[in-house]
Amino acid sequence: MRILLYFFLTCLALRSSKIRALECDLSQYRPQPGLEAAISKDELEINWSGTDRLPLRLRLSIDQGTPVIRAIEMRKRTGWVRLAGHLVPEFGVTTGLRRSGHGLPEENRWDVYWDAPLSIPGAPTGNPNLPRKPEEVRRFKASYRADRCKLRTNGARLEISFPGVEMGIFSGELQFTVYRGTSLLRLELIAKTDEPSVAFKYYGGLTGFSRTQFEKVVWRDVGGNPQDCAFGGAPNQDPVALRARNRLAIIGGKAGSIAFFPPPHQFFFARQLEVNLGFVWYRKDDDSHFSIGIRQGDSHEGYNPTWIQQVFALYNAPPGTWQRMPVYFFFSPKDEPDCRESVLAFTHGDRYKPLPGYQTMVTHFHTAFTQELMNSGSLDTQAPWIPAMRALGINIAHIFDFHGDGHPKDPGPVRFQELENYFEACRRHSDRDFLILPGEEANAYLGGHYNIVFPKPVYWTHVRPEGTPWAARHEKYGKVYHTGSAADVFELMKAENALVWQTHPRTKGSTFYPDKIRETDYFRSDQWLGAAFKSLPVDLSHKRLGEIRCLGTLDDMNNWGRPQYMVGEVDTYKKFPEYDLYGDFNVNYVKLDRTPAFDDWSAVSRALRAGEFFVSTGEVLIRNYSVKKSGQRIDIDAEVEWTFPLEFVEVVWGDGRTVGSQFVSATEQPPFGSHRYRIRLDAGNKKWVRLAAWDSAVNGAFTQPVHLE
Repeated sequence: MRILLYFFLTCLALRSSKIRALECDLSQYRPQPGLEAAISKDELEINWSGTDRLPLRLRLSIDQGTPVIRAIEMRKRTGWVRLAGHLVPEFGVTTGLRRSGHGLPEENRWDVYWDAPLSIPGAPTGNPNLPRKPEEVRRFKASYRADRCKLRTNGARLEISFPGVEMGIFSGELQFTVYRGTSLLRLELIAKTDEPSVAFKYYGGLTGFSRTQFEKVVWRDVGGNPQDCAFGGAPNQDPVALRARNRLAIIGGKAGSIAFFPPPHQFFFARQLEVNLGFVWYRKDDDSHFSIGIRQGDSHEGYNPTWIQQVFALYNAPPGTWQRMPVYFFFSPKDEPDCRESVLAFTHGDRYKPLPGYQTMVTHFHTAFTQELMNSGSLDTQAPWIPAMRALGINIAHIFDFHGDGHPKDPGPVRFQELENYFEACRRHSDRDFLILPGEEANAYLGGHYNIVFPKPVYWTHVRPEGTPWAARHEKYGKVYHTGSAADVFELMKAENALVWQTHPRTKGSTFYPDKIRETDYFRSDQWLGAAFKSLPVDLSHKRLGEIRCLGTLDDMNNWGRPQYMVGEVDTYKKFPEYDLYGDFNVNYVKLDRTPAFDDWSAVSRALRAGEFFVSTGEVLIRNYSVKKSGQRIDIDAEVEWTFPLEFVEVVWGDGRTVGSQFVSATEQPPFGSHRYRIRLDAGNKKWVRLAAWDSAVNGAFTQPVHLE
């Protein structure tokens, strides 16, 4: 009946108008309250209930093959008000060749970190087949040849797609998505390429905004100060990149405001520094119109450019994969400050939300803390990264000194003095709600890169000169250790109850690890915690961050034998208050009632060793998680909370050889929601299970595996 009604309306429109009717496939559309669509002549009209039940309307059409937003409207007390109209999507990509590095074989080149496809000719070391050639870098702008659309109901959202997009080596479709319960609009180009080794970045946005409707674009600069542009100058030839705090800018006018921003985390491929590269842009096209959108920079920027220029990897585009390139817009009937607060709610104001019974912990930072304070002349100098991290709501900052700084290979005198300064600096800058936890990416003897953390300060060296005992008594530091082999380090791990995990598994300096050490006594011991999680690499066709390299490593390790866990890591260097940290971070919610004091943080070690933590990007939270096995039944119970509309919840399991999962769609859930998920599984041959939840912007959280026997 719905299809017959569609054809009747189409024919009626053709008879009554000379304008060509819009052809739209409605076979997957199901009307529901607060989420409805209708075809009127040459337009598709979408009506949905936005934030605070604000009625919103999106009118779409095709103009000479180009999908166009005829109007964005909202209903106020006086009736429907036009917020903007006659807007055209604008997308483009910059592509380069993906190369492998750090010994990665060709089939694993997609896991590369040390690659910078836009750096011509490239650093003299790091990648094969250098120098790069200028013709490797290509820039393409999207063109449109749409002749129809497709409307699909997906839970509590409507997806409207237009085929016929061509963008150089990419081709695909344009999609608009609206969500019941929020004033978000997700505009994305979904495209694939068949070329074999493509790395890329994209920009996207909307063009055609009228200066009579919108007076200015506003943002906060990196210092948090309000800034604006009233479009009073000459037209721009290129987009004006805004180094906007929180990766967010807003246009304001008489009818209301529109915010524009990228996805909070998946948009950011791994770098060494969190320098704000200007991720939102505007462009004054002429005296009457302007454009807005999101973009990525062309280079890393920041200090120490000699080696940092080797790290600007872009996104992966393996042949045939559908790369999703989104831009988010948020519509508000209020002014710019209110609109800003509404958008920041999706990331809790770029802070990790406090959870009763949990402490937030971030790991893996090479800040050269000790060296920086010693160079300043005082251990009481506050390093700039400390207030930057505290502003994120972090309770425990786990840092790794002596990674290119200090003298880790010194046999004792210099090394012990540096450790003393390290511990004292961490002690002085910790307090009741903020612990600086001293760790070290030692990378000595065990294989690959790893972190070692003790439950209290421990003095040890990475070298053991001939004739030097493994353990000795020092008149100032008490018991000290000298290690010169994997056996020495393992004995140290056991003696001081250390925890060790593989940093950046299967890439960078841990290429082929932990696979190469899976049969060693130290990997199979209780002292080896597992590996680390980071969004590296980034493939925009994936529905999860770290989908293959990280979560694949976690599942493999648990199939190999004893319980192994995955700690969220960031792995960046110096940082300053003007950096934008949130997009590159993830956090560990560790089950602790309070922040431990310095000198004895053994409670952190106990919680990690027990797997009593979950990893989150911040927007999705999992608490009160339990797994119970009774006979041939497994019951999983979890309270999940989210901000962006949720995408799915999944249970993943292993039987010692293979990995399986049960997928629970969550697209019917509202934004800013919570739900208690009770999932029952047949026990079968399942050895372990874990739970994860991911939202529509590819933000997520996952628990640690629970072994069933």
